Amino acid sequence: MFAEACRRAGLRLSKSAIGSNADNALADSFNATFERETLQGRRHWSSERDARLDAFRRPHRHNSRRRHSRLGQRSPIAYETASRTTSRTLSPAA
Repeated sequence: MFAEACRRAGLRLSKSAIGSNADNALADSFNATFERETLQGRRHWSSERDARLDAFRRPHRHNSRRRHSRLGQRSPIAYETASRTTSRTLSPAA
């Protein structure tokens, strides 16, 4: 039933062996960073709304302000903006 729902949604299921943690590495890395940057030191929020806002601030900060060495110390949004404005065609040979 779950596999069929995934197929209808256009999702591809994991092909790794049962018990392999290789396909969970990306999610585990994201969750560890999320916990460290967002949840560490927090005991509670005053409301569900505040908890949700904190949860959504992290990806927004990650994409708009956090600099990445792979992107030349630019945020993903700054990198993509620069990529769109840079010509992708070669100049004619002399």
